[in-house]
Amino acid sequence: MNRQQRRASRGQGQAPRDPVILRADDLHARGLLAYQAGAFDRSVSLICAAIAAKPYDASFHFNRANALQGLGQADKALTAYRKAISLKHDYAEAHSNLGALLGNLGRHDESLTAFNAAISLRPDYAQAHSNLSALLGMLGRYDEALTACSTALGLKPDHAEAHSNLSALLRILGRFDEALTACKAAISLKPDYAEAHSNLGALLRTLGRFDEAITACNRAIGLKPGYAEAHSNLGNALRGLGRLDEALAAYNKAISLKPDYAEAHSNLASLLDTVGRFDEALTACNTAIRIQPGYAKAHENMGIVFDHLCRLEEALAAFDTAISLTPDDAGFNFNQSCALLRMGLFPKGWDQYEWRWKNRHMAGSQRHFAQPIWHGDIDAGKTLLIHAEQGFGDTLQFCRYATLAAEHGMRVNLEVPRPLVRLLGNLPGVDQVVGHGDALPHFDVHAPMMSLPRLFGTTVATIPGKTPYLRADEGAAALWRQRLSMIAGQGPRIGLVWAGNPKTHCPDLASRERRRSISPEFLAPLFKTRGLKFFSLQKDGPAAPAEFPLIDLMQEMEDFADTAALIANLDLVISVDTAVAHLAAAIGKPVWLLNRFDSCWRWLIGRRDSPWYPELRLYNQPQPGDWKPVVAEITADLILFQNNCCR
Repeated sequence: MNRQQRRASRGQGQAPRDPVILRADDLHARGLLAYQAGAFDRSVSLICAAIAAKPYDASFHFNRANALQGLGQADKALTAYRKAISLKHDYAEAHSNLGALLGNLGRHDESLTAFNAAISLRPDYAQAHSNLSALLGMLGRYDEALTACSTALGLKPDHAEAHSNLSALLRILGRFDEALTACKAAISLKPDYAEAHSNLGALLRTLGRFDEAITACNRAIGLKPGYAEAHSNLGNALRGLGRLDEALAAYNKAISLKPDYAEAHSNLASLLDTVGRFDEALTACNTAIRIQPGYAKAHENMGIVFDHLCRLEEALAAFDTAISLTPDDAGFNFNQSCALLRMGLFPKGWDQYEWRWKNRHMAGSQRHFAQPIWHGDIDAGKTLLIHAEQGFGDTLQFCRYATLAAEHGMRVNLEVPRPLVRLLGNLPGVDQVVGHGDALPHFDVHAPMMSLPRLFGTTVATIPGKTPYLRADEGAAALWRQRLSMIAGQGPRIGLVWAGNPKTHCPDLASRERRRSISPEFLAPLFKTRGLKFFSLQKDGPAAPAEFPLIDLMQEMEDFADTAALIANLDLVISVDTAVAHLAAAIGKPVWLLNRFDSCWRWLIGRRDSPWYPELRLYNQPQPGDWKPVVAEITADLILFQNNCCR
């Protein structure tokens, strides 16, 4: 066969390819390579040129949409995905990617429709099931999300993304060991999977392993520098270590990479709230909600900012929206409870307060006994164990309910922190007081202490506010009386407390402690009132300036019983919102409370008195962080107090 015959033979049954088509396919292939290299601009340009030559190829439009997503051009990406689907109705991959993008935009109903279309077209498409699980998790539909994830892994056990999604779900559900296993499986299957490293960082941050979390997030960023989610997770981990400036930079980097990233705006809002930049925090919340109206966490953060600004009606509305979006979120419900209680809406507030046990910060401290929990039914002769659950101040305030239960005919035992055992041993009606960790006495039913106001149906009008309900040991108080006469001589005796527990282990709690504490230097005007004897009741925290005329005997205080004996010999206690203020008020001493602008719910709002303590007077900040007017008012009132004492 000669050359001409061979050429003719090759041409039979195979038409030569159109050079325009060849050119389009080449452009498309080069566009895919650019996409894989992260050069999204070039990818879009090349694929658009391919589409110009071959406009009806659905895969071209699909890959153009992927590249547009890489550029953050969500609206154009949506159009491109839909064009691909219009050209190829059974294009399961396009339906799935469309669903993922719609989910990121907060268009959850449309997203679900797209995922279900993908799965209907290809029931064995593991990626669609994995994407569906991520969306259902975002919606708080965790059981369905776990089912979708399990389906994905059943179809493709080595699906790294499904393992990573499973890890994120298990983290939310508090199943941290399983979450860690799933995340490590994802990384083992795909070591360069940036998303899995970022999820690992989020999980380690939840576990309080902040240094490891930072390492994991930085690994994700090293693999994928433009990965906004990893920068946001890095910000969360940095915040956990109190490195707030670096956290702020990380959130801003995430937003610069992905301006429509609602979660990063919400995280930024929370951090700005923590540092007291409330107006900026509201702006960031509004941005997050504008981007993703159904993002419940952003609505919760909005409620928290409003709460800190004392705009409580707006706070309640924001919490209501968050709860309507994710009804079973413990944090949303608990935060709403505090706003309700602060407004004096006690019945609903106490009910909502029970959500604290599902909050990850408190779930681990919930007590479980063979004996049943008490539901408030009075059964004379039965023994009730009341166990303290939170701080010293909470125990001092709510231990009064033990007496109330005893007055209704029950035998009552108390379990409290050890530094309170001696003091509460004389609480009326209590049979036995033991410290945490000690062997428990017999009991028939039990109740956490902070649930007692709900069980007794407490309203503002029915608060058991009679004081004193605690007393100092008479012998110890007498010894201090003699000693103070020698140390301080005559003149009104004033106790001072300026700071709470710094709680440096938790930046969010530390922020609250900073807001409720006052730098001791601000108290200098108090000492200008002559004839007063000032005693430090500050156990820890920042030291007062050496030149302050303070008598400090706190190193001799072994527990609260000792402190009560000392306070019994004072005429007045001036304190920020601390356990010492509760102690002094509980033993019937006058207390002037320096109260932060966003005060604790127990002090209600808009009051100068407290129905919990008749002898307590509130001095409220007029603006967040503004202690000067508070100190000025107290200084003026001290002069009147001295005059009354000297009459």
